[in-house]
Amino acid sequence: MNKPLQIQPAVPNKSCAFQQIGDLAVACLKLEVATYPKPGLVSHVDNGAHRDMDAALLNRSAETLRPFFADLAAAGAAGAGMDRLRVIGIQAEHEMLLATNGVNTHRGAIFGLGLLCAAAGFRDTYAVPQSLGSLIAQIWGHDILAGPRPLRSHGAEASRRYGVGGARLEASQGLPAVYNIALPVLRAARSIAAGDEEAARVQACMQLIATVDDTNLLYRGGRDGLAFAQSQATAFLGQGGITADGWRDRAIAIHRAFTTRNLSPGGCADLLGMALFVDRMEP
Repeated sequence: MNKPLQIQPAVPNKSCAFQQIGDLAVACLKLEVATYPKPGLVSHVDNGAHRDMDAALLNRSAETLRPFFADLAAAGAAGAGMDRLRVIGIQAEHEMLLATNGVNTHRGAIFGLGLLCAAAGFRDTYAVPQSLGSLIAQIWGHDILAGPRPLRSHGAEASRRYGVGGARLEASQGLPAVYNIALPVLRAARSIAAGDEEAARVQACMQLIATVDDTNLLYRGGRDGLAFAQSQATAFLGQGGITADGWRDRAIAIHRAFTTRNLSPGGCADLLGMALFVDRMEP
């Protein structure tokens, strides 16, 4: 188990700083929606493999979560344990479901981005020179794994059925898929995309799909669905990704193939949103 942090508090930030953290989390969720083509996922262009949600619903859901992300930042600054963070997360999920008439738009983002907000509040208050991911692992990692397992989560069900780590293990380890996959690809793609931020986000999303055992893909398509998704994204990247001529048409064709097969890499979408948050918080 990691040793507890030995820290002395800096001057605490005021509530406006926590609000700014919450604002950034919401902005990153909206940026994820405003990315096309993302295979099988909802965007500002179409609904992908989802019949029960669209971009407007996702953006409304994101707005509903704004105060809760700020509350999580404040809780992190106060040194709250995982039990307190869970209470705020449950409240956020309740309000999300009210706003969406019961559609699960952002349960995974509440968990992952919520932890990042809590870590950001902690780091800003105590001036700890560590990445947000390492703080999540060190402060809450043990309790994330030891805590109650969600019963209604499709991702958790797939994690149990197929024996993959899922969101809980990812968070407890400090979000390696964000730091080792999405973030470096996003930044490298940005440098070659001639200012096309959307293209850089598509590249990062494709790399996540190619690499991560996304439990949403497993839930919808089983191992065959996951294998298909990973092979399609791998082929796109192997052909040069966003550096190749006609890349957007190829990405759209993959998006349509996912949609036809009812495949949606929702876990990768959450990880993309988290990477966008970390990208802004850790230049």
